[in-house]
Amino acid sequence: MPATFLKSRDNGSLMPPSPHHSRNDHSQTFPLQSIDTTTSSSSTTTISALPANPVHISDPTSQTSHDTDPYNTAGSLPAVDLIEFLPRNSPSPSSTSHDFHQFQLDYDANPNPAVDGGAPRIMSKAPLLIRSSPGFGTGSYGAAPVHPEIKDSDTDDDVPEPPSRRVSTEGYHSGRRHSLGIDRSVAFRTNASSQSRRRMSLSEEIGGSAVAGGPEGRFSISERSLLNDLASDAKSDASSVDGGENSEDADGGGDQDPPDNSPYAQVRASVSPTDNTSLSINTPRMWVLSTLFSVLGSSTNLFFSLRYPSVAITPVIALLLVHPLGLLWDYLLKLPDDPPEIFVDGVRINEPSSPNGTARAPTTVKQGRLAGRLRLWLAQGTWNEKEHSCVYISSNVSFGFAFATDVIVEQTQFYKQDVSIVYQLLLTLSTQILGYTFAGLARRFLVRPAGMIWPGTLMSAAMFTTLHKEENKPANGWRISRWKFFFITWISGFLFYFLPGLLMPALSYFNVITWFAPDNVVVANLFGVVSGLGLFPLTFDWAQIAYIGSPLLTPFWASMNVIGGLVIVMWIIAPVAYYCNLFYSSYMPILSASVFDNTGNIYDVGKILTPDFLFDREAYSNYSRVFLPITYVLSYGLQFAGLASLLTHTTCWHGKDIYVQWKRSLREAEEESKPVYQPLESENNEGVASNGEHLSITRSSSTFDNILSHEDVHNRLMRRYKDAPITWYLLTFVSMTAVGIFVVEYYPIHLPWYGLLLALAICAVLFIPIGIVMAVTNQHSSIYLICQLICGAVFPGRPVANMVFVTYGYISSAQGIKFAADMKLGHYMKIPPKVLFSVQMVATIVSSITQILVLNWMFINVPGICTTSAINGFTCPIARVHFNGSILWGVVGPAEFFGPNATYRPLVWCFFIGAIAPIPLWLYGRNKKSSIVRKINLPVLFGSLSWIPPATGLNFSVWAVVCYLFNYLIKNRAEAWWAKYTMTLSAALDSGLAFGIVVVFFGFIYPGWMDGFSWWGTDVYRKGCDWQACSYNTVPNGSHFGPDTW
Repeated sequence: MPATFLKSRDNGSLMPPSPHHSRNDHSQTFPLQSIDTTTSSSSTTTISALPANPVHISDPTSQTSHDTDPYNTAGSLPAVDLIEFLPRNSPSPSSTSHDFHQFQLDYDANPNPAVDGGAPRIMSKAPLLIRSSPGFGTGSYGAAPVHPEIKDSDTDDDVPEPPSRRVSTEGYHSGRRHSLGIDRSVAFRTNASSQSRRRMSLSEEIGGSAVAGGPEGRFSISERSLLNDLASDAKSDASSVDGGENSEDADGGGDQDPPDNSPYAQVRASVSPTDNTSLSINTPRMWVLSTLFSVLGSSTNLFFSLRYPSVAITPVIALLLVHPLGLLWDYLLKLPDDPPEIFVDGVRINEPSSPNGTARAPTTVKQGRLAGRLRLWLAQGTWNEKEHSCVYISSNVSFGFAFATDVIVEQTQFYKQDVSIVYQLLLTLSTQILGYTFAGLARRFLVRPAGMIWPGTLMSAAMFTTLHKEENKPANGWRISRWKFFFITWISGFLFYFLPGLLMPALSYFNVITWFAPDNVVVANLFGVVSGLGLFPLTFDWAQIAYIGSPLLTPFWASMNVIGGLVIVMWIIAPVAYYCNLFYSSYMPILSASVFDNTGNIYDVGKILTPDFLFDREAYSNYSRVFLPITYVLSYGLQFAGLASLLTHTTCWHGKDIYVQWKRSLREAEEESKPVYQPLESENNEGVASNGEHLSITRSSSTFDNILSHEDVHNRLMRRYKDAPITWYLLTFVSMTAVGIFVVEYYPIHLPWYGLLLALAICAVLFIPIGIVMAVTNQHSSIYLICQLICGAVFPGRPVANMVFVTYGYISSAQGIKFAADMKLGHYMKIPPKVLFSVQMVATIVSSITQILVLNWMFINVPGICTTSAINGFTCPIARVHFNGSILWGVVGPAEFFGPNATYRPLVWCFFIGAIAPIPLWLYGRNKKSSIVRKINLPVLFGSLSWIPPATGLNFSVWAVVCYLFNYLIKNRAEAWWAKYTMTLSAALDSGLAFGIVVVFFGFIYPGWMDGFSWWGTDVYRKGCDWQACSYNTVPNGSHFGPDTW
């Protein structure tokens, strides 16, 4: 039956007929040549030529088509569109030597095979080479022979193709796609507008995971629903695979999933198990937008970090704003008659040469014009989710102001040191970049395993799908699309923020119980939300709910660890210790971020310093010891216990995994010179049936051990890309360490070179354990305090050395964790590792230079900066807090807090408790897969409460309530709704809040329009002891508490 093409309802482009228009024609026909499987000289099979006869690849569920070539009036697909059949380890068509040129010559000899000979052609008996899948049972991704099971067109036999060996064809998708331009010259044209046309593509689907290639594959990859029909998924009944403590998230699963799809529901709900290999990535558009947002975001956030009150521009805002800019770029620069483009691993390659050896120049573009060539260079590719991901990752790297800038502020403004621009640049660049080393060397442990899900990245992945994909499936009766849901929620969140953020702040600080007894100290201690424990968890401000992170992104079991620690430590131990006056705590507020003297007033650090900012022992003896509120004391104790438990917990539950993965990484490093794309490997061929089929990953009750040993479809798809060599990270480490040593030795920092190496050693030892906890629970364990303590003990009396030591130790860890999270996002979005490395490195360098320039401009142009008389509130509040910390730990030193006869000496026992506590839990739960003991994660339980202070009990309690509502109740009762909308909801609320803060601050507060605005809703929460931070006991005038001598 002749092929028919339908007109699109929205843009008039040609579309392939849908099954509703053609009842019997189930096949897609395209011309192929016979494949020479004997002439390849390489280790993988190559294509040598294409004959002039079409091949019918039919739907395995239907009869073989007997119709003539449906493309007989439209020409045939050009040879360049069959690049996907080349070996996947070939970087470009040119790497196939003479075989590709013979392929092109044969095609040019007969460009219209449909009219050759007049008789219908049949498929060649030579086996067709396509990429292998786990279903093929082959050990190589390069090529696998498909036996000629499809009968000739002159036979009536119906031989269906096995489902595991299907080659599926995809129709058009709605949304921004290119059209398939078909004419007798057989020229494919890239379209001008990325919104106006559609394109039909051939994609390969391997067990549900597709990898589309060729220039048409960029625009119509076989994509799967983000939802994956979780509501109708069949639960796996197989025995459990040891694979992740968040086992309740490892459920669900569908027959349409690839056999090795992620066992975690939140990953399947946010990340598609497909990879469009022909999308553009490394384009001028991506680099320009990445650089633009790196400069704007880093400079803006640094500017406001020196001001109080401050506002932060989050990368979510960049994620949203860059999308219309990318579309506008395509709209302005692309034309309908632009020449075709081919992208391999995100990089544009030149077109194959014509038979006479010259490059094919498009007939409709005047290549001689400089402006035309510039436009074509700028218009490379089409704005897509991979470019979008790269811009977001560059923003995520650069938007946080560099911690080294605080050190520079403290040195120049507080210690009155003169520091050169060169010193500032070297310190900032070395501290920011060193984190790449730890993230890169640990990527085999923190990025590739399926169990390392990194919940914080899933919101971004869901957002990319929301913005670039218009697929919409019903979810528990809800038919609204993700994008519409996001838009409505975003608008609602933005508008609602005007109530708690501007018109009625009492809705944010909702200490309603204290309104009835504002002067009652006990009521304020227990139910206050500013200086109290927040036992009444209610607020109407998403900024309060998500202060410690979005509760929608944290697994329920992890939130229960956090809330368990909150209840035991902060709601039971803290009040008992406070009212028993343990450590003289009842003379101070029950919760505060400040430190106090022995009269109950905030400690005046200036009284114990010499004019040269050195420790004055005599003044310290005449003034007072440093005293901490009880929640501050417990926070330090929890951090000590959390740090020790992190090492023990990781050793018990993941020690074997880390050892096995380390051996595997060494073996893989030896084989990196011969990269091949293989199906998942497992020891003793576990998970592989006797017929060669791979069994799906079990999604029943999995556990927290062995999660580093299992890989999923995303890791398999990423194997096709060449990894960033380990030498890149090693050279980065060596060069930046050399810069750091030069900085600490040449400039007056008073930190010896081995002190720098000690800081990096602390980071190296704790990086993988911290990364594992972050990747699984979305809770970050900070080493800020331990770095301060170690430096204060090893190098006492050196406040600047303490600051620099903390910067190299803590920031290398924090930056490395951030880089690892971005690497996982790139892993989910299938960004080639080499491109990702370049994007992260360039963004870091650009943002570091930008922040140094902005900082020095502010030093010159902002009168009174970092003083109480600074204009517009530029008092440098964050830098002042760090300055006080450097005095306490760098000048006074840990010995005054935890040494013999010190007030807080008992806290040292927390190290021992934290180190021992995970062992009995592991001994009891290691062989009990269903035991609730396996859900207890002490590093999370201890470490997460380090947010208190400045966070309060309200921030934790209401956060846990929302997490329970969405990640337990809704997830279990309306799983399809949860899978479709939860991540989008989190992104909408976060971005709506960020935009609302910016508008309220710049539009109403900054101009002073709200200076005279006052009513009951703006004042009621400030009346009483909660806002005033009253203490339970008071010190009589002229007296003091605590010891008389110290």
